[in-house]
Amino acid sequence: MTDKTDNIKEEKSEQILFKKVVRGGIWVFSLRIINQLLKLFRIIILARILAPHDFGLMGIALLTMSILETFSQTGFQQALIQKKDEIESYLNSTWTVLILRGLILFSILYFIAPITANFFNVPEAKSIIQVIGFSILFQAFTNISVIYFQKELEFNKQFVYQISGTLADFTVAVSAVFILKNVWALVFGALAGNFVSCIVSFIIGPYKPRLSLDLGKIKELFGFGKWVLGSSVLIFLITQGDDIFVGKLLGVTVLGFYQMAYKISNLPATEITHVISQITFPAYSKLQDDISRLRIAYLKVLQLTAFLSLPIAGLIFVLAPDFTKIFLGEKWMPMVPAMKVLCIFGATRAIAATGGPIVLSLGKPVIQTIMSFFNLILLVSIIYPLTIKFGILGTSLAVLLSFTIILIPGQIINCRLINLRFLDWVRPIILPIISSVVMIGVIFVIRLNLITVSLIIFIFLVALGIFIFLIEVFLLWKGGFLELKNS
Repeated sequence: MTDKTDNIKEEKSEQILFKKVVRGGIWVFSLRIINQLLKLFRIIILARILAPHDFGLMGIALLTMSILETFSQTGFQQALIQKKDEIESYLNSTWTVLILRGLILFSILYFIAPITANFFNVPEAKSIIQVIGFSILFQAFTNISVIYFQKELEFNKQFVYQISGTLADFTVAVSAVFILKNVWALVFGALAGNFVSCIVSFIIGPYKPRLSLDLGKIKELFGFGKWVLGSSVLIFLITQGDDIFVGKLLGVTVLGFYQMAYKISNLPATEITHVISQITFPAYSKLQDDISRLRIAYLKVLQLTAFLSLPIAGLIFVLAPDFTKIFLGEKWMPMVPAMKVLCIFGATRAIAATGGPIVLSLGKPVIQTIMSFFNLILLVSIIYPLTIKFGILGTSLAVLLSFTIILIPGQIINCRLINLRFLDWVRPIILPIISSVVMIGVIFVIRLNLITVSLIIFIFLVALGIFIFLIEVFLLWKGGFLELKNS
């Protein structure tokens, strides 16, 4: 009788969690769609008015800020999400530490701005770096209790919190660019977005933190957070080190090309994996004691990620020249070869990123740190010769090759954590790969027979690609090829 009662409770708990995950997924996906539409419109408008040099200047400022933030990462937020117990007693100390960290980072950023400007040989970057530093303060003072939105899968509140900042950034940046017609439109937009997010966090946050410091609590969180710090530093060097390299070796204008190519080509990876990780990390953390259920959930997430990210990356790959010419203008065409290579990297990255929440939810961030270390070693060993020979195309090849080589060992380790055979990991992604390749082939053949592509034809090709992919998925589903096996 007791076992039956326990099973009923377990089933109810699973149903509640499933409903939360589904609702959360809808909210997070809606948020990212709206966010990215606004960001895409913002990029198109700003790219038409500003030069690649302006984007390169902003890139240097954001890069400098990111370096400081990454190398002082606490990992406390991830530690709080991973904890199964109540976390309210940790919030005041966490918020206090984040404020102290923010004040220190702001001061450092202000004083190293001239050094950074000299390093990249762009004196005008000094004032931009110093002003953008206020974003660090706004982020530091943000109400720490917004972490509950993710931990408890309350993504409707997360939607309000994040969309407010995006709307502020979009409104201020687009308005300012018509008046200023320079890089400061980007700066003011970023500041407005972070400021509004900070204010909204206190309006809707479930808890109002106060300044307090419990060293015992901080030490406990740092036991988990130190590995998040190590992983964050390595991931930063992997994902941002190429920007530093390009900016120093090839100049700020080429950096503007490279960052734009990376941003557009990695839309499926950045956005879909962001959505997936936001939902799956807290959900997996609640399943960390039930490996069987965790494995089933992971396989479903892997298949969903593949079916979402691969066709999007494929469309960007095959239509990259037309997209660039129509929406950004002829001046951005030099970035297209790098953009195509980075599309492949983005698709690969999206698949690999599904494993990140697994290792974090099981309390093993050290694995992510070790794999990131080997990825960085590979990148460092090949980025210089390839960039010297091929420019930003070579940089893109270095990023792709170093990541792809480390992908298989990393996924094998993830599979062992949840008792999953590697072949069962491969199965959910084979069909999306085949379907995407067929779609790319059809669009490529049609494109070869067109002299030029107008906006209407571009939209038609995108719609056709999506239609072809959906037809393939439907046929595969009817044939029973999309069923997952739980080994």
